[in-house]
Amino acid sequence: MKANELLLDGFGRIREIVATTLEGIDPEALARRLGDHTNPIAWLVWHLGRGEDAQVAAAAGLEQVWTSQGFAGRFDLPLPDQDTGYGHTRSQVDAVQAPPELLLAYYDAVHRQTVEFLASLSDEDLDRVVDTRWKPPVTLGVRLVSILADCLQHAGQAAYVKGAGAATVTG
Repeated sequence: MKANELLLDGFGRIREIVATTLEGIDPEALARRLGDHTNPIAWLVWHLGRGEDAQVAAAAGLEQVWTSQGFAGRFDLPLPDQDTGYGHTRSQVDAVQAPPELLLAYYDAVHRQTVEFLASLSDEDLDRVVDTRWKPPVTLGVRLVSILADCLQHAGQAAYVKGAGAATVTG
């Protein structure tokens, strides 16, 4: 197995979790918080999509799907177009509202761009330094694993919130 095939599998798992989490979900569940310091599903899915979009686009030298495919306008959030959710306040988190179909459409578009980029990579490409601000400098491979880990965590959090909310509502 080539390294990019392993990354493709990992990013594919994010897509599966996102789709399963959004399947059959209602607007109330998308906005539900399990506690005062937790994030709702809508924000978690939007944020993981924005994070993957911004970071993969930067690494690949591409425009972000968020702006290039008009998702910033379709979501119409009271946030700057470059916002990815990092460091959001509670009110900013609460401002991220969207129907599940739009959340999935955005993530699917991000996923397609990620897959196209990953499919084009060789093992040698993964050794390219993409960030010299760290010691040691960050390679493309390390950056992609970092994005993968972050997105998997957020996808798992969203799935957990859905499951815990269903348990709370139904019994």
